[in-house]
Amino acid sequence: MIDEIMDEAKAAMDSSIHALQHDLATMRTGRASTTLVNKLLVEYYGVPTALQELALVSVPEAQLIAIRPYDPAAIKTIERAILQSDLGLNPNNDGKLIRLQIPRLTEDRRRELTKTVSKRIEEARVSIRNARRDGVDNLRSFEKEKEITEDDLHIGQKKLQKLTDDYIKKADEIGTTKEKEIMEV
Repeated sequence: MIDEIMDEAKAAMDSSIHALQHDLATMRTGRASTTLVNKLLVEYYGVPTALQELALVSVPEAQLIAIRPYDPAAIKTIERAILQSDLGLNPNNDGKLIRLQIPRLTEDRRRELTKTVSKRIEEARVSIRNARRDGVDNLRSFEKEKEITEDDLHIGQKKLQKLTDDYIKKADEIGTTKEKEIMEV
């Protein structure tokens, strides 16, 4: 019974960490990375399509992302999608290849990004704590229904707290790494 609750809490906490990693991976840090355009959807023949399905995305230089569409006719729609996105990048198009020059971040922008990272870390912590709360609520309801003993309730709560502490530490480490990456000049 307690193991099932722990597994559910662990799965919820894992998804919180995964969501945090995914969010932070798509943040611009002044260094080119294909993850910057991973979320980009392009309207291709009336259907929103992921950029990776329409083009080869590569990083030939530290400050440059190159996008080579499989279908040269899609170059204008890809360019339009980039301009309409929140990336804040201007695509350069030579008819076959789209180049995205990644500008260096200003000090103010770096500070702004670290604040955003802090907010996302806090959201992950809240999500992890919510998973703990749900687990504790389940334990209490089982104890109330006499399916587990009071001792089992306390043991389960301690296990949940340790799991929560581990996952919050993981989220903090991920955030610290990202903040260092952002502040690196």
